[in-house]
Amino acid sequence: MRLSILAVGKIKERGIREAIDDYTGRVSRHFPVDEIEVRDAPPAELAATLEKRWPSSAHVVALDVEGKTMSSERFARWLEARMAQGKGKVVFLIGGAEGLPPSVRARADEKLSLSAMTLPHRLARLFLAEQLYRAVTILRNEPYAR
Repeated sequence: MRLSILAVGKIKERGIREAIDDYTGRVSRHFPVDEIEVRDAPPAELAATLEKRWPSSAHVVALDVEGKTMSSERFARWLEARMAQGKGKVVFLIGGAEGLPPSVRARADEKLSLSAMTLPHRLARLFLAEQLYRAVTILRNEPYAR
């Protein structure tokens, strides 16, 4: 399985960037993880850019406040189910300040909410990276998740 985080905007804050790199590095010991940043743009242009960046065979998950919520344990089991399906690639989409274009949200295979609260995109990316690592530790029955 290969994981990708496809996000609008660049992380400029050094501490946040270091934390994301730390978590994605930990995850990459078990699964390849790509982090792809794209420039913010008007909705139609942004939609085209995002859609070009994910493989047609990928399972696409749009992070959206209106998406389904999961506990960390349930998210780990969800990730395990994606692995069992053998689809090969899961792409997580994170929008910019204006969120994801409606056409992109509509085209995603699933919508996932990290919180009922709206998160700044840079914190959403950090939160996702940490939850991916937590999911790996849950699946491997390692102590971090406790």
